[in-house]
Amino acid sequence: MAQQTGAHLIASALVSLKVPVIFGIVGIPVIEVAEACIAAGIRFISFRNEQAASYAASAYGYLTGRPGVCLVVGGPGVLHAMAGIGNSMVNTTFPLLVLAGAAPTSDSATKGSFQQLDQVALLAPHTKLSLRPPTLEQLPETIRGAYRAAFYGRPGATYVDLPADYIQSPFPPSTPSITAIEPPPQVLGDPNRIRAIAAALKSANAPLVIIGKGAAYARAEGKVREFIDATQIPFLPTPQGKGVVSDMHILNTSASRSAALKGADFILLLGARVNWILHFGTRFRPGVKIAQVDICAEELGRNGVDSALSVTGDISAVLEQLLPELRGYSHPSSSSWRNTLHTSSSKNLSKAKQKEESRTSPGERLSYHRTFRLIEDTLHHLSSSPEDLVYVSEGANTMDISRSIFSISSPRQRLDAGTYATMGVGLGYAIAADIAFNPHPPSSPRKRVIAIEGDSALGFSLAEIETMARYKLPIIIVVMNNGGVYHGISDDTSSYGEQWENDERREQGTLPSTALGFETAYEVVARGLGAKGWRVTTEEELKKAVEEAWRYTQGPSLLNVVIKSGVGGTLSFGWLEKNEEEGDKAKL
Repeated sequence: MAQQTGAHLIASALVSLKVPVIFGIVGIPVIEVAEACIAAGIRFISFRNEQAASYAASAYGYLTGRPGVCLVVGGPGVLHAMAGIGNSMVNTTFPLLVLAGAAPTSDSATKGSFQQLDQVALLAPHTKLSLRPPTLEQLPETIRGAYRAAFYGRPGATYVDLPADYIQSPFPPSTPSITAIEPPPQVLGDPNRIRAIAAALKSANAPLVIIGKGAAYARAEGKVREFIDATQIPFLPTPQGKGVVSDMHILNTSASRSAALKGADFILLLGARVNWILHFGTRFRPGVKIAQVDICAEELGRNGVDSALSVTGDISAVLEQLLPELRGYSHPSSSSWRNTLHTSSSKNLSKAKQKEESRTSPGERLSYHRTFRLIEDTLHHLSSSPEDLVYVSEGANTMDISRSIFSISSPRQRLDAGTYATMGVGLGYAIAADIAFNPHPPSSPRKRVIAIEGDSALGFSLAEIETMARYKLPIIIVVMNNGGVYHGISDDTSSYGEQWENDERREQGTLPSTALGFETAYEVVARGLGAKGWRVTTEEELKKAVEEAWRYTQGPSLLNVVIKSGVGGTLSFGWLEKNEEEGDKAKL
């Protein structure tokens, strides 16, 4: 039997913690750890960049409720993985454990060892816990403590240093073993606060429930749906709160978002924070009463919100307490509040429907709205159920517009740039989603992951298409190619290509900062990385490409959809706009 080293000890600890998969990139000395994990039965998904690997691991944590694990080399590997660490901490529902190689414990800080960096000190301010085990024997318990901290309390990122001498040294047979970690206990809300919330809700004329991604992470969909159906209160999901209650539910106010936020006199916030996504509360009705339910007490009362009605606790547990206090209560369907929201929704849906059903004329470029409508219709025709579809979306216009068109009926089946508005997460998230929803060996029917990418956003992690191909992940990537960040510079005519070739600004370095290459052939790049690829310029080509991509299940597919450049459009960001009308231009 081969000598058992620290690498095997690490693998054994992760097996004890029931970790099924690790995301990362190997190198000296962590390659030994990865190989030991594979030999122990843990899947290892090897990426092309630590950023994407850390994003994937954090998303896996959100999707499964257990920390995603990311293994990287020290020094530059840790610096790259910090992107996922920051993303995890800001999103607060993406538990992540990062393990990284480090210089031997005998090397002084000034020795200049291979990829030497004081990673524990570097990451201490950016994680919940940053540790180096004092001895090899204490390594398993250190990993267990960091794994536990990542998802107990407010979820976030933790870190453990893996010194090279620990990895390569034999360990004593007497090294203590560790046990698996039970799910965090549920926390009940203060009974007095529960009664106060019920009383305030009963006296409200225009109540609203805002459902955040915290409710999705908490697996609270059963109790939230029961609460909405019992009380008949209109609800508004945040971007990743979509699907906790189906978008098709009659009480969904997404299409009347501004009217809902502006008109509600009582708001119950379930796992949603009063941050930029909710305009810091500045668009709420003056004097509105807010009851916030959050696992983290520090979140209550943020940005000047009165926290008198707010409660710390698990969403399901708190709603279980609240429902008996509201027995017999139901907001009337004939109320003026419901009528106001219905009127606003009808008006906005009519406008959206016009854009979605406006057919593309011959020779005209496709639009965002028309493209997304055709994609969803085709996918619904091909899939046995909308619940078999998981969407990942990134890129400003791509994410904003697709959010309002693609209906989500189940929780955790839509991922986007999130609270940090991080571009570059898309392909890593897509890989994580495919693995999380389709455990190995895959179940039937398989959930299909659709990654809808702006062409700018795609560039951050384009090489991960090869990762998808290597592991035969049948992810469908749709690239919205307008040739720019927000907007391109093409005039949308067939003759622009020659103008682009002769554009002197390219050599002078004076192109607009938002310009990207004209009609870049992403489908050709995808083929070179092992995927199927199609260039799409018409509605017929789009529908055919979606159908062919759906049928291909041996690896990824990419649709390079050439759309209108949007040249001359106004650049704006909804949360930075002070004017209410202008401010509704973009909502993540």
